[in-house]
Amino acid sequence: MSWWGKLVGGAFGFLLGGPLGAVMGAALGHSFDRGMGSLPGGAEAGLGEGDRERVQMAFFTATFSVLGNVAKADGKVSADEIRLAERVMDEMQLSPDMRRAAINLFNQGKSEGFPLAGVLAQFRQECHGRTTLIRLFLEIQVQAAYADGTLHADEARLLQSICDQLGFSRQAFAEIERMIRAERGFRGGAGGGRAQADTGRPSLSQAYDLLGVKKDASDAEIKRAYRRLLSQHHPDKLVSKGLPEEMMKIATQKTHEIRQAYEAITEARGGK
Repeated sequence: MSWWGKLVGGAFGFLLGGPLGAVMGAALGHSFDRGMGSLPGGAEAGLGEGDRERVQMAFFTATFSVLGNVAKADGKVSADEIRLAERVMDEMQLSPDMRRAAINLFNQGKSEGFPLAGVLAQFRQECHGRTTLIRLFLEIQVQAAYADGTLHADEARLLQSICDQLGFSRQAFAEIERMIRAERGFRGGAGGGRAQADTGRPSLSQAYDLLGVKKDASDAEIKRAYRRLLSQHHPDKLVSKGLPEEMMKIATQKTHEIRQAYEAITEARGGK
């Protein structure tokens, strides 16, 4: 049975206590007061089935509630930001019940008194140092902030604070932001660039930005960056670390764009 099936079926053994459990409980109209404390284990400890379900629940809960909080950071929730959240739900092909829960989580994130610091602290703890999982969470949040085409100052400050609380440096935030801006070009988002409008493909500059390398980087440096990003976003690896299986399509889309960027660069360099 999936984590969601156990959740709605009343199998409380793997449920979270703390802020995440409270937020999910409120989204479902339940009180989860039997949640366990955080699981033991080091950063690379293997996840058993029940442990993985806990992380999946934590990821789902944190993702949609923080999406709502980020969307409200600039004082209003735009139609583009709502569409972005709905697009994430569509990509996950959520059941009607799961979609209602995601919407309720998003609305909780927008509400006054949302325990952002507590949610982030517990999410980080439940991930047990799995930085690839936390990075994908951050990428989704930055992507949401760019949904209307602009990263507003209040959104940038909130996202930097979120990165700080999750143990990511300001440099890492800048790298993620640059990657998301480039992804918008690959997906035809605002700011995609004239090259894309004319050719239907992202520009070479966007390809370099997506891989996080400079135009004068060596072929070896580009290949290392490409392989690193593929490894970080590999869907099966992320699911094994606790990514909800419903979010595999998000990771799959990202790996597709990483390959597109690498192919564009190697083709421009003469197929080296």
